[in-house]
Amino acid sequence: MSESTQSSTERSPFTKPGFIISAALVIALIAAVVVISFLPKADSTAQQPPASSPAGASPPTKSADATEGSVCGLPSSTETALGAAPKSKWELVGKMAAPTDPKTFGPGVTDGDGFRSCFAQSPTGALYAAANMIALGSSGTQDELKLADKLLVAGPGRDAAIKAAKTRTSTAGSGETAQISGFLLKSYSPAEADVDLAIKLPNGALAHSVLSLRWVAGDWKVKSSDDGQVFNGVAQLGDLSGFILWSGV
Repeated sequence: MSESTQSSTERSPFTKPGFIISAALVIALIAAVVVISFLPKADSTAQQPPASSPAGASPPTKSADATEGSVCGLPSSTETALGAAPKSKWELVGKMAAPTDPKTFGPGVTDGDGFRSCFAQSPTGALYAAANMIALGSSGTQDELKLADKLLVAGPGRDAAIKAAKTRTSTAGSGETAQISGFLLKSYSPAEADVDLAIKLPNGALAHSVLSLRWVAGDWKVKSSDDGQVFNGVAQLGDLSGFILWSGV
């Protein structure tokens, strides 16, 4: 890799501490596509390898959390795969469409500030959790400190994200947003899930990234690297081949 490519990669917003929040999500995705356009494109016809955990992320642990039921009583499932798109009702969270099924997959709880939580311990529940987390981060209505505190697995990464949220100046909103266009459930167990989401940007470009989730205290949380990086395996897409088509817009 050339020095210029390394430099561009280091400046990618996906490597900055904290959750990508508000309209900065769109800016970050667009910037990431610009950065990764200098990198080899993934073969959209080839089977993508299983996603690895973000560098520095806490290793999977066998704990009582995996056997703890949903904090709001949503049903669990013994299924471990998701080979087709669920039939979903979609709602706008800010300007991004997010799936909703409060009695089966989640979000089972939406507070007065519009924060959405409590998703089912199932493959579809993990998918709904990942999609809603992305939408919350793009909404421009959520407090960044609250998102870091409530959405991330406890550890050095969460601490770094909270610290960054406390010192960061809010970014003005944008008139455009990205939309979910497809997914792959890279891996799933009752304790861990890797959800690969394909995102369509306002300019029509496609990118994808993996959110690594862990079941903690009856809900899905995002695993982050020790520096607070949330997104894993960001890459540009030529098309949606290999992804299960799924969108609300």
